[in-house]
Order: sequence, then structure tokens, then C-alpha cells
Amino acid sequence: QVQLVESGGGLVQAGGSLRLSCAASGRTYAMGWFRQAPGKEREFVAAISWSGSPTSYADSVKGRFTISRDNAKNTVYLQMNSLEPEDTAAYYCAAGAAYWSGSNSNGYNYWGQGTQVTVSS
Repeated sequence: QVQLVESGGGLVQAGGSLRLSCAASGRTYAMGWFRQAPGKEREFVAAISWSGSPTSYADSVKGRFTISRDNAKNTVYLQMNSLEPEDTAAYYCAAGAAYWSGSNSNGYNYWGQGTQVTVSS
């Protein structure tokens, strides 16, 4: 059983930046970030393979968000720049047993508790 702990969320003004971190209690393979805004379904944000390539992003965050990982630390990051009020959501880290899971939430076996990101206008 792998436990995931997210951190780095908070309140930021539009145009600002945040970096989310997700620390895993053990070795993980495919990693991803998803988010869920109030009243909306959970949606894919970004994914990264075990080796760091390939990566994948939702169209809404391309060019603004960057996913990366440090396997020595069992940690994945999500650098979020040029934040918009529409990015406000709870952000969840996910880990899978496969090399690559992409945007398919069914490909992830473990989920974190989430960290809240609030972007004010």
C-alpha cells in the first residue's frame, strides 16, 4: 500500500504561481495530478511516466503547468504559473503501478487526500 501526501496548496492572486508536491511512501510508477472544483466532476490535469517522459497535460493548463518528479525522493511536483480563478479546486495526486497511465483515472491505484488551491481575481 502506497500513501500519497500532497502539499503546497493555498490562496494566490490571479497571475500568481504555486508549486504542489506529492510525497509517496514507497516506489511509484505512473504519477498524475487531477483536480475537482465544487459542483464539478474530477478532471485530469497532468501525468508523467516513471522515467519522466512522456508527460501529458489537459488543454486548459498547457503552457502554464509543468509536472516533474524526483524518483530518489519518491516525489512528484506540479508547478503552476499564470494561475486563473478557473484553476480553483482541490488538487489530488495519483499513483499507478504501470509505467504510464496518462489521463485515465482508472489507471491509478493510489490517491492522496488532496490540497486546496484557491485563485482570487
